[in-house]
Amino acid sequence: MTEMTTTDTPPADACRPLRIGDLAPDFCARTTRGEVRLRDYRGTWLVFFSHPADFTPVCTSEFVALARAADRFAALDCALLGLSVDSLHAHLAWMEAIHARFGAAVPFPVIEDPTMAVGRAYGMLDATARDSATVRATYFIDPAGIVRAITCYPMSVGRSVAEMLRLVAALQRAARGDALTPEGWTPGADIVLPAARTEDEVAAAGPAWFCRITPDPAA
Repeated sequence: MTEMTTTDTPPADACRPLRIGDLAPDFCARTTRGEVRLRDYRGTWLVFFSHPADFTPVCTSEFVALARAADRFAALDCALLGLSVDSLHAHLAWMEAIHARFGAAVPFPVIEDPTMAVGRAYGMLDATARDSATVRATYFIDPAGIVRAITCYPMSVGRSVAEMLRLVAALQRAARGDALTPEGWTPGADIVLPAARTEDEVAAAGPAWFCRITPDPAA
């Protein structure tokens, strides 16, 4: 059972790819850990990641790595939520196989999406798609339910859990509004101040007014 709701997103937008700044569409679905509604995650950061099928090798490697890093996401006040288009019974068998083979217990819910209703609502695939090959997206959603970043990977290349963690931390730092995060930023590293906007600010900032790198006072 996957019940899409229209509270947040009009039906006309159901197959439009989500964009940064959009409100993540709400849904209710069965998962390996009971029924879940996306709005249940309001108040916390969420990494919502999707897969085209169970028992696929690249996806399995990602689940193992995410399971082992779950406590690091929790330390960032960030929940994990997976999705695969296969049935709940297939999910349960896959989770058990991962635990038996790799010793990794998957602590987060995995949604079943056999009709690809959630995949279409999030724009992972269009209304005419006959398979789920493009369902390899990750949505970084803030506590208000707003999509803050999106990544998409092909079936042949695994996602980086280290980069997912780094991106969550960078989004959280930028969300404070007093700084930007430069290339490769990690917690404790230098931040970038917003660019000067007036002639007086430019004169005060000097030649590097457009890229002012400074130690992070929050470090």
